[in-house]
Amino acid sequence: MMIADDPARWLAPTPTVDYEHPLVRAFVDAHDVPAASARERAVALYYAVRDRVRYDPYAIDLSTAGLSASHALATGRGWCVTKAALLAACCRAIGVPARLGYADVRNHLSTARLRELMQTDEFRWHGYTALELDGRWVKATPAFNVELCERFGLHPLEFDGREDSLYHAYDRAGRQHMEYLRYRGEFADVPVAAIRADFASFYGHMLDSLGGGDFHAEAARERA
Repeated sequence: MMIADDPARWLAPTPTVDYEHPLVRAFVDAHDVPAASARERAVALYYAVRDRVRYDPYAIDLSTAGLSASHALATGRGWCVTKAALLAACCRAIGVPARLGYADVRNHLSTARLRELMQTDEFRWHGYTALELDGRWVKATPAFNVELCERFGLHPLEFDGREDSLYHAYDRAGRQHMEYLRYRGEFADVPVAAIRADFASFYGHMLDSLGGGDFHAEAARERA
C-alpha cells in the first residue's frame, strides 16, 4: 500500500519483505552489528545486501515469491526490486522502519544484449529502500554490487545512514549514467500486481527472453 499514517506497517513482515524466513534471519545474524547504533546497523546491512547479492537484471521473476527478499538470498542474485526488498526485510528485522520506494529511470549504461532485449533505456519501477534513521527518512539503493561498478566504471553507491544514496548522474569517465524521470511512491510491500501489469505492457516483448545472460561477463567484455 501507499504511504499511510500507520507506522506499524513499516515494521511488519509481508509476502515480499519476508524477514521471518530462515534465509533472511540467517543473513541478518551474519551481517548485523547488534552492539552498534540503529544507523550503524542499517549501514552494515546495506553493504551486505549491496555486495553479497549479485546484481542480475536477467533474474526477473514477477511472481510474489520471485520478488521476495528470501528469493534473492536463495538464488544469490537479484535486481533492484528484490535487493530493495531484501534491505527492507533486514532493517525491519532489527526494528528499523523501512519502506519500498520506486522510480522510473533512464539508464544510459547497460550492455548491448540488454539494450537489444529491452529496446529502450527506460527502466520502470526501479527499486530503492527508504529507512527511518535518527528521526528522518533517507533513501538507500543497494542494487549494484561493487564488482559490477568496477566493471562498468561506475562510482559505487555509498550509504552513511544520514544522506540519500541514489544513483549518480555520471560515471567515472563523465558519461551519463542514471537519470530519474518520475517517482512512483513508497509502499509497505512490493506492489506486485502494478509492476506485473506495467512490465507486461512496456516490456512484454522481452520477458520470455531474459534467461541465459551473464550481465557481469557482458559488462566486463564491453568495458575491455
